[in-house]
Amino acid sequence: MAPTELAAAVRGSRRGQRGFTLIELIIAMVVAAILAAIAIPAYSSFVREGRRTDAKSALLDLASLEERYFTTANTYSSAASDLGYGSAAWPVTVGSGYYQVAQPVVTAAVAPTTAAPAGTPASFSITATPIGDQVNDTGCASFTVTSQGAHTSLSSSGADTSSTCWK
Repeated sequence: MAPTELAAAVRGSRRGQRGFTLIELIIAMVVAAILAAIAIPAYSSFVREGRRTDAKSALLDLASLEERYFTTANTYSSAASDLGYGSAAWPVTVGSGYYQVAQPVVTAAVAPTTAAPAGTPASFSITATPIGDQVNDTGCASFTVTSQGAHTSLSSSGADTSSTCWK
């Protein structure tokens, strides 16, 4: 190649390398913003759903501790120290710090009477509620476990969401 032909080829290749136009950059930013607007809320929702495991496992653990205490004392306890939480006071923050467990509601056994020959057995109910960022999980605003084995959950509006929250 002659030197003039080489110079013309170099000049021609430089003309083709002009970069992105402003319109192309704006379109790329809009596409990225749309993807972020879809992905971030979905990710946040999955994270909140994953944190529900903290509440459920803490409640089931406390229920088993209540049953263990019942086998030795023949009654349930609402004292944190009786359930292995040392000197902790209620409410107790559990898991990664996204839920608090309230003091168990314990009902003592009622002796049989002539009106109710079977009597009323002792029972307990333990509830966990979200704290911190987890309060945005309005679909599963509280979890409850009872001595009868019932697992319930309520939304922030008070609707029963047990079938979706305890799955």
